[in-house]
Amino acid sequence: MSTGRTGLRERKKQQTYQAVSEAAISMFLERGFDKVSVAEVAAAADISKPTLFRYFPAKEDLVLHRFADHEDEAARVVSGRPDGTTPLQALRRHFLDGLDRHDPVTGLCDDPQVLAFHRLLYGTPSLVARLYAYQRRSEAALAHALDPGAPVAARLAAGQIIAVLRILAEENWRRVDAGESAGRLRADAVAAAGLAFVQLSEGLVMPLPVMPLPE
Repeated sequence: MSTGRTGLRERKKQQTYQAVSEAAISMFLERGFDKVSVAEVAAAADISKPTLFRYFPAKEDLVLHRFADHEDEAARVVSGRPDGTTPLQALRRHFLDGLDRHDPVTGLCDDPQVLAFHRLLYGTPSLVARLYAYQRRSEAALAHALDPGAPVAARLAAGQIIAVLRILAEENWRRVDAGESAGRLRADAVAAAGLAFVQLSEGLVMPLPVMPLPE
């Protein structure tokens, strides 16, 4: 099969993913995630229910499709970093750039549509649970990018990094959702990111009680 034909088919597939996901999210925002059935989404997208499940294995994936492109984002940042730049330096710069752009992934975005989407996401327990599956795949991809030859050490590092990025984004979103503007919050978000990456590079800066090891 020619490369051109394969590329066209892949583009059509991505267009279908996008169209079905956008139709579903619109219905979920209007009526609530739990009040819209998969059959209704399939009908609105003019596809069969089995076809929908071939694209989206779970109902939650209809919403989380927006995160699909970000699953390996941290891994791509690390793999594509300039010579002489450490993984943490590259990831810190990437996150700060995202804050400058008010990228929704950083949580620092007060666009009404983005806020509505985040309220749907964080207000639906099954979506939050499914989001963790996406984050585990992010961890696996990042661990491989950090060091394919040291799986345990790389997985520990990747888990900490992905957790930090998640917490930063959730804290930004929490404050924006409470009514703070993204512009006024930016300085605090930058400071929090700076603290987070210092802790990642140097260890926890606050004293923690030492728990005795079990005998």
